[in-house]
Formats: sequence, C-alpha cells, structure tokens
Amino acid sequence: MKAVAIDEFGGPGGLAVIDVPDPFPAPGQVLIASEAIGVGGVDVLIRSGALAAYGFREGHIPGGEVAGTVTAVGDGVDPVWVGQRVWAFTGTGGGYVEQAIAPIEEILPLPAALSAVQAVTLGSSGVVAHFGLAHAHLKPGETVLVRGAAGSIGIMTVQLAARDGAGAVAVTTSSPERGRRLRDLGATHVLDRSGAGGPADPTGFDVIIDVVAGGDLPSFIDRLNPNGRLVVVGAVGGQPPADFGTRLTAAFQKSMSVATFSAATVPEPARRAVRTAQFAAAARGELHTVVHEVLPLQRAVLAHQKMDAGEVFGRIVLAP
Repeated sequence: MKAVAIDEFGGPGGLAVIDVPDPFPAPGQVLIASEAIGVGGVDVLIRSGALAAYGFREGHIPGGEVAGTVTAVGDGVDPVWVGQRVWAFTGTGGGYVEQAIAPIEEILPLPAALSAVQAVTLGSSGVVAHFGLAHAHLKPGETVLVRGAAGSIGIMTVQLAARDGAGAVAVTTSSPERGRRLRDLGATHVLDRSGAGGPADPTGFDVIIDVVAGGDLPSFIDRLNPNGRLVVVGAVGGQPPADFGTRLTAAFQKSMSVATFSAATVPEPARRAVRTAQFAAAARGELHTVVHEVLPLQRAVLAHQKMDAGEVFGRIVLAP
C-alpha cells in the first residue's frame, strides 16, 4: 500500500511517498481503510526534526488520526466492528497511509451525518480544546484569549469558550479576513499576532489558551489578569525562552500561573465521552468543523508547505 514517510528531517520536501506491505491487525487492533487523514501541527514538528530528541527517526510515518471503514480485526476484537465507519487515533504516527492500524480502545463509531473529513477535523482538536479550557478552570463571565486561533485547536477553543459562557473571547490571528471568520465562530475581539488590538479591545485576560508558545510567550504572560491562567496546548511556534518563568516571579503579587496540557494525561474513558458528545454535536450542526482543503495522500508535501507558510485556516485533510 501507499504511505508517506519522513525520508529526511527538515522541510516538506523531506516527505516521500513509499510502498509498504499491507498491514494486518494484531490482537486488540483493527485495520481501517482510510478515507480521511488529519494533518496536524505535531506532524509538522516531527517532520522538521524538532522532536528528534523524543525518539522520532527518519523513516517515521506521521499522522495521528484517521477516519474510514474497519476492514479487519485482530484476535480479541468483536468482529461486529468490520464494516463500521470509525474515527481512530493511531498515536504519534502511522496515519499517513491507505490502511491504518489502531487499538480498539482508540476507535469511535461515527454518526451517520458526520463525514470522515469532519471527523478528523474535530476528533483530536475538540478534545484538546475541551480539556485545555477545563485545565484553565474557565468560569462563566471570564475573559479568554485564544492565541493562534486559526488552526483546528484554536477554532474549537473559540467555539467551546463561547458556549461555556466566557464574558469575552479574543483571538490572535494574521489577517482581518481570518478575524471575520473567527467572529462568525464566536470570537468577540480580534487582535493581531502580537496581541495588540484597538481601544475597545481587552488588554488583560483571565484565561489564555496558547497553541503557539515560541519566543513571544513571555509577552502574553504579561497580559494575564490577577489570578490569570495561561495554558500551553501546542508549540507550533517552537519552544519558549528558557527564562520565561521570570515573568511570573516579576509579577508575584498577581498570582498568575502557566501550565502545559496534553490530552495524553486524560483517561481514555473521559476522552471517549467528550469526543462522542462532540461528534454528535457536530452532526447536529451545533459545532462547526472548518476544513481548509482536502488533498490526495500523495500531495502531503503540498499540505506541509501550506502549513509551513501559515496559509491554513482550519485543517488540511489528506484523502487516499
């Protein structure tokens, strides 16, 4: 079968379409004929080599979520799954393939009204957004800033914060057009990438959900209100400065906090419950999935070029 692997760390050109043997599910696993594959920010970081210290090597097949139809099951898995449409989490890789393997614990049946493309746009990002806001202890009426709101995690965070009764939902984004689209999804204030806005925009926030991190993180710590909480849920801008914590101690009397959040720390039953509810809400039209573009699997290089260029609003999806 066809797959896309990282032939060489670095730019998108390091991705290569390769032939690999057809997989077969081991005990506790299912085989899925992929219809849609989500392209995520972590895929870009892995491809760049930024996460090589965590054990990723050249030859790695990226991709963490797919949706399609179960075609075979391993020992110990109920054969009733065969023929069912599912979303699946493949882990930190293994998703850029025509046929994907996933553990039975990490698959979820899809509502009839939810497409495979919608599923991979929402499946991971919705859970990160939900539990990221919970990690920040968001309360109704509090002000929220979503930094890096144009990606799938940011878009879901905007929607959920608005649904949870935030007093204001501000976003950072790169253009007025993106700002208009984010307002349609629940944003009340649009700031530029540095966090600057107009005279009517808030300058302090109770909660900041940060998808970017990177060198500018300390300046956003400065935007926290007293008792404010900043939660880093992604690092598409790279690592923050090593001394970013000095911003907290310099403003000691404000009792601010900075935390990281990974969905890997959430028990599987809780992730499953939230994902099931979000899939149902999306099928009813109550949550909106935003798809930037659907590209053939063989054009993964182009997908990553668009990600690197910052062109993507929502999620790029690959289709075998």
